[in-house]
Amino acid sequence: MTEVAVVILNFNGIDLLRKFLPSVIRNSTEAHIVVVDNGSTDGSASMMAIDFPSVQLIRIEKNLGFCGGYNLALKQIGATYYLLLNSDVEVTPGWITPLVNTMKGNPKAGAVQPKILAWKNKTHFEYAGAAGGMIDSLGYPFCRGRLFHSLEEDQGQYNDLARVFWASGACIMVRSEVFHAIGGLDEEFFAHMEEIDLCWRMQRNGHEVYYQGASTVYHVGGGTLSAANPRKTYLNFRNGLSLLYKNLPTFQVWTRLPVRILLDWIAAFKFSLTGQLKDGLAVFRAHRDFFLNWKRERIKRKAEGRLGYHRPETFYSGSIVWQYFVLGKRKYSELN
Repeated sequence: MTEVAVVILNFNGIDLLRKFLPSVIRNSTEAHIVVVDNGSTDGSASMMAIDFPSVQLIRIEKNLGFCGGYNLALKQIGATYYLLLNSDVEVTPGWITPLVNTMKGNPKAGAVQPKILAWKNKTHFEYAGAAGGMIDSLGYPFCRGRLFHSLEEDQGQYNDLARVFWASGACIMVRSEVFHAIGGLDEEFFAHMEEIDLCWRMQRNGHEVYYQGASTVYHVGGGTLSAANPRKTYLNFRNGLSLLYKNLPTFQVWTRLPVRILLDWIAAFKFSLTGQLKDGLAVFRAHRDFFLNWKRERIKRKAEGRLGYHRPETFYSGSIVWQYFVLGKRKYSELN
């Protein structure tokens, strides 16, 4: 069994693989590299066999989403640490060693992410992860280095090792035994918010999540679904409700979920009033489907109940919506 397996899930990303896989191969000599083709129809698998014959290829016949694709593939890979990496990420020399050292130095660590900067603007943090993910009392995610769409410039302010609430699915190292012990990714999420749910369950199970600023990667973002895609809006809002319902203590479910729903509706109306009607409708469809599948959600919550509902130390007890939209805070360092 290898120590580190870098696992890249691909769906119709032939151009991204051609562009970014060489940097992974060049800078990951200490790891076993695997590309998982998730039912692509663009010739990705054939290209891999011809252009990158040294890279292991796992083929899945249909698109199982981020969650299903990784769950199926990781069952076939023997490694102490899985390093899940998006296909639109450029890695840098020595990026793996600090992540491995973090896991080895912290026996409770279930996951760790590197510093994630924007590939298109390499002086600034990237939306999906930045310097480690956090979550507020209503389930809204944000990051050290990124509050909503406000991205900080990297000036070395996050060149640290820190405990965070969640590590980004764009580049996340997970301890394989922990990943499998808690059941992997929730496949009903399909994609988006799934890494937050995974990290929340890890912490409920007694593990910790870290950010390691000594490792750096550059992420394009929106490689599969762009930020303006209503499908992405739908998944984020639907999965956001599921995330809270699965993991919050009972009292907080019934006090915080209604507030979250109200704020989501406000967001939907804002989408509609600014010309993003499809995104506004996507929010309402997300809520509709969440409640139509209430029985399934209850089953999942009951199954996860064995982990208990204690609040992780990294949970932000305030409201990022209030801090950002009312008080005008734009940097993580400005938060209370």
